[in-house]
Amino acid sequence: MTETQTEYSFEAALNKHHLFLKPLSLETLQINITKLCNQACLHCHVDSSPKRTEQMDERTITRVLAILAAHDEIKKLDITGGAPELNPYFDFVVKEARKLGKHVMVRHNLTVQFDGNPQTGESKEYLPEFFAEHRVEVISSLPYYQEFYTDKQRGLGVFKKSIDAMRRLNDVGYGKPDSDLMFNLVYNPVGAFLPAAQANLEADYKRELQEKFGLTFNNLFTITNMPIHRFAESLKRRGGYEEYMEKLVNAFNPAAAEGVMCRSLISVGFDGRLYDCDFNQMLEMQVKTGVNGSSRTRTIFDFDAPDLLQRNILFDAHCYGCTAGAGSSCGGTTA
Repeated sequence: MTETQTEYSFEAALNKHHLFLKPLSLETLQINITKLCNQACLHCHVDSSPKRTEQMDERTITRVLAILAAHDEIKKLDITGGAPELNPYFDFVVKEARKLGKHVMVRHNLTVQFDGNPQTGESKEYLPEFFAEHRVEVISSLPYYQEFYTDKQRGLGVFKKSIDAMRRLNDVGYGKPDSDLMFNLVYNPVGAFLPAAQANLEADYKRELQEKFGLTFNNLFTITNMPIHRFAESLKRRGGYEEYMEKLVNAFNPAAAEGVMCRSLISVGFDGRLYDCDFNQMLEMQVKTGVNGSSRTRTIFDFDAPDLLQRNILFDAHCYGCTAGAGSSCGGTTA
């Protein structure tokens, strides 16, 4: 049982709509390489903060690279955290994955460029040039295009730092119409509601950021706040958890369910354990393979692609967050 309440049965919704969600591919390997972050955002499902110490070590990262080298079907490496740039092997894994011809994506919070490592003081101002040199796709959360709402979710002063960091990315070619350096933004609602239509929000963001700050980016991804960890605790303190869950349940969309990211992705924890997605990782719902999905858990050190493609994906109530409305994933809407 997870912290989400068992009365919100996701399996019941799947059965009602005759949906049998099995893995389709292993296109993306997503690695969470640290829980350390220079921020402590209200909506963070990882519970990241400047005080966390969990880091993926060199042995595990080397194994990740070996898996990438051995599997041509894995096209993408999605690096997340925390602030992934705070892992001491971040630069190494980016360089080596690019040498293997993999498309590398980094979940970059923007402000780490200026804050650096909160525990060691190491500067990260070099990141825009590093990203550009290695043709990394940069994906950054910006809760809103107005200062008040962004700072409300992510902390005082974050908006101004984010704008300055975006300008530095634009300056090296990211998000420009004539450039292949991809710079995508992520929108998380600042509260217990579903995101507005992704296309409409993207148009609003592009207009406002261009007119007010002269900034450009490629795409906006809308992501629903997941009812786990820090956000769930916030809802419960305010007595709004049940209302939010009902909102997600009532907005269940079978088309969005068909496109959930866990069908083409494997998530790797900092310690090498495998999960269906980053959200399951934070709830310690580790991948199981074998007869009835109960025979054994898997780690990056016994990675078995055919076996993983036959696994039963683990679902729970928080999965309603990915299937409500137009759907939600690390790449935005799914329906």
